[in-house]
Amino acid sequence: MNWRINPEAGPIFRQIVDSVKAGLARGTLSPGAKLPSARVLAETLRVNPNTVIRAFEALEREGITETRRGLGTYIREEVDVAAIRETLIRQAAQRYLEEARALGLSSDEALRALEEVMHAGKS
Repeated sequence: MNWRINPEAGPIFRQIVDSVKAGLARGTLSPGAKLPSARVLAETLRVNPNTVIRAFEALEREGITETRRGLGTYIREEVDVAAIRETLIRQAAQRYLEEARALGLSSDEALRALEEVMHAGKS
């Protein structure tokens, strides 16, 4: 997994949470995978370890990870990857819709533009 954060893109702990979800949705992380320790990930990202711990706690509250005492943090075997993928695509669609509306496009124009891009990517 390629861990990256953007200090200007919102709370770092949220970016870590979102990175794990995106990794699951894209298949670069899979159920049962072990995440780096909070200390190692903090060093990799050059952030405070408490930030990583906060992200790991949020992931556990959401039922995505589990902490195994003495072993580390793991993606839960029963995590619903399809639901995560569905949520992420709906969020992306919502952002697209908001941008299209801000540009003054009708729903038909926004859908047409999206379909054109999708079809262009298939050739």
